[in-house]
Amino acid sequence: MMLHARAETANRGLPWLVFLHGFSGDHREWQPVGEQFRDYSRLYIDLPGHGGSADLLAADFAGVSALLNSMLLSYNILNYWLIGYSLGGRLGMYHACAQPQGLAGLIVEGAHPGLSDAEARRQRAENDACWAARFRAEPLEAVFRDWYQQPVFASLSADARRALVALRQHNTGAALADMLEATSLSRQPDLRAALRERTFPFYYLCGEHDAKFRAIGDELAAPCLLIAAAGHNAHRENPAAVAASLAHILRLH
Repeated sequence: MMLHARAETANRGLPWLVFLHGFSGDHREWQPVGEQFRDYSRLYIDLPGHGGSADLLAADFAGVSALLNSMLLSYNILNYWLIGYSLGGRLGMYHACAQPQGLAGLIVEGAHPGLSDAEARRQRAENDACWAARFRAEPLEAVFRDWYQQPVFASLSADARRALVALRQHNTGAALADMLEATSLSRQPDLRAALRERTFPFYYLCGEHDAKFRAIGDELAAPCLLIAAAGHNAHRENPAAVAASLAHILRLH
């Protein structure tokens, strides 16, 4: 089976922009930003367990990376920037560190490069297992109300939380649970060393109010671009500023 995606083709002389959404999002998540780049061909992908790929299961990071490779080949995409948010950013880092053919560069927003501490991995595995059980057993509206109370979303207003809950509750709980377990941060390799040794351009975007991921961005051997007036979900909270950052990066290359 193939991942579902929406493709917009444009100037064949420019690299593709390939967008990976965050957990519980879909291919529409990046479109307000991506549509600012009409000279570039854009591919907006539904990750396994999400959107049009809800029935598609990947066992682990390697499985998602293989699906991504197949998708790129199906569109004959031989020159591309990979752009991912949160879960999509983690998957993008994993994929890019395998040095895939045709990768022009990597841009991630609010994504973790991996845990280096065994106890932190154990705790994260337990936490993700608890969330997965809730996604399988409870109404999604109730689960997402609690999901967006997590500290990483502290900068969201009450209205923003309600809007996200309304948007996300149309997912399939069991599919989200499967993907959450398959791509848990507890199962992700620590990619810091591989990112330091990379041969491709790498940029990190972060909302100015996202204290946790600002600190992570400072650890990485990559330029960190702060997005004003935004928290963890910067491309949703300030799409114009994220688009401006992407345009700046693309001009440099």
